[in-house]
Amino acid sequence: MDAGALVIISCCSPREKLWGVLLALTPAGATVRGVRLDAFEEWLRGHARGEAAALGPATVFFPAHRVERIELDESSAAVEGFGDRFRRIARREPREAVLGPG
Repeated sequence: MDAGALVIISCCSPREKLWGVLLALTPAGATVRGVRLDAFEEWLRGHARGEAAALGPATVFFPAHRVERIELDESSAAVEGFGDRFRRIARREPREAVLGPG
């Protein structure tokens, strides 16, 4: 996986999932800028209404020992990916919304 990819990262101790843009992946761990998966729908609805989100993206480093899995956010025939869902509902590019302008 390359920096700039939309990913879902699953972590343990404590269990959490984050969706966002992979900034770096090294033997030490993964740096991601994004939103917790349990807050994604609220964040998406705020963007769709053109409102400033109360919960915004955060830049987080996950040490390698916490990372269970990193998967590319991709749509399949049966399931729409989070990035594609964001693009369809908010009518914005997800990377721009996560990373901000410029």
